[in-house]
Order: sequence, then C-alpha cells, then structure tokens
Amino acid sequence: MLAKRIIPCLDVKDGKTVKGVNFINFRDAGDPVELGAEYSRQGADELVYLDITASHEGRKTFVDLVRKVAENINIPFTVGGGINALEDVEKLLHAGADKVSINSAALKNPDLINQIARHFGSQVCVAAIDARQEEDGRWICYLNGGRIPTDKNLFDWAREAEDRGAGEILFTSMSHDGVKEGFPNEALALLSDRLGIPVIASGGAGKPEHFRDVFLKGKADAALAASVFHFGEISIPDLKDYLCGQGITVRKTR
Repeated sequence: MLAKRIIPCLDVKDGKTVKGVNFINFRDAGDPVELGAEYSRQGADELVYLDITASHEGRKTFVDLVRKVAENINIPFTVGGGINALEDVEKLLHAGADKVSINSAALKNPDLINQIARHFGSQVCVAAIDARQEEDGRWICYLNGGRIPTDKNLFDWAREAEDRGAGEILFTSMSHDGVKEGFPNEALALLSDRLGIPVIASGGAGKPEHFRDVFLKGKADAALAASVFHFGEISIPDLKDYLCGQGITVRKTR
C-alpha cells in the first residue's frame, strides 16, 4: 500500500504565512521560508504554497519566494495562485517548484490543464478545487479564493480535470476550512471512488483523529492542513506515530 501523505499548507499574503477561517479573518502565522524548512525537518511529505490573493488581485505568483523555499527544503513542494499560462508554470518550475496548483484559471480555461500535462507531464499539474456544499446538498466550485460561485459541480469538474491530464486533485471544502471539526469524508470518499488519480483532502483538520478518519473513511491519499501545524497544536512526528498505531501506512523519519 502506498504511504499516506501529510502536507502542511502555507497560505501566503503580502510575504507572510496567514491562516483564516472559511477563507476570511486571516491572522499571521510566520515566515513562509522558515516554516517550510521546519516542516521539512519534522518529516512532512510535501508542502503546498498558495499565493491566496494573486488571482483576485490579477497578479503573478511569487517566483522569488519559490526560489528561497527551494534553497531551504529537501521535500517536494507545490505552488499555486495566479498561474494562468504555460510561461508561469515554466518560471515556477525553473525556480524550484515540483508541481503547480491551478484553480480559478483552470475553471475559466480548462484547456490549461491539457497544456500543462502535455508540456510538463501530468505529475506537475495539481487541479485545486474550492467547493462549498449548498443547502440543496450540491457541491459547487468557486473562483478567486472562494469569492465567486460557478455552475460547476465538484464531482463533474474533478472528473473532467482528470480526463484533461491533471495528476492530482486538491479538494478544499470551504464549509470545513479552519473550523477544525473534521474533513468532509463522505464527499471525499465519493470523489476517490470516481477518480483514478490521488485525492488530497483539505479543510477541517483539528485533531489526529481527523487525519485517521480522512484516510480510512474519506479514502484520501493525502491530507493537507495549516493552522494545526502553524500554531503547534499537532506536531508532524507525533501525528505520524499516531497514524502508524492506527494501522495507517505513513513515511516515518524517526
């Protein structure tokens, strides 16, 4: 069985790591390069860096920061935010990123997924989806950091992204983001059953049991979290020890 991955996520705004609740009310969580280096030392499997206001503000992602991160960590990392064209991907990969995460740009121009997969390989392209469960039960995808609803359904769009060449799906539940009451395991299990590519769960981590449940009940391949790591509520080595004790395969570094 493939090891389940633990992925700290660093949302970056104005050069600082920030963390919010339900995509609003952000607070400072520290220097993104130093935090990334510490997670690398602790045994994180990968990192995700998201320039969370790039799409909304219509600017490009932070190439200089990516370069600094690459110099300071020795694990794979993904970069997202403001990526609209192949030249953006090329710059980020050249700066040291291993993968790129595309969200709003892919919803507006789905062929971008095909282009990235064709030029750089599917393993480079992570299709990120921010979705909220509406009152009628449907999961609707949102643009621009959760600001604008679309007519796309989570499950249909994830399948289309896979068909177009995405190597992974990063699904963030906006309803669960920062609330720390667990991941949307029912939706995640449906997603995992319908796709042939890995699913990264995001939104809802509050305690070690939530990670256990997202792997066993949600069938996720990886779990992404932010504040529980940034503010020292859960340490990655302790989390991996706990998961190991629950019979879940993880890559351990101690």
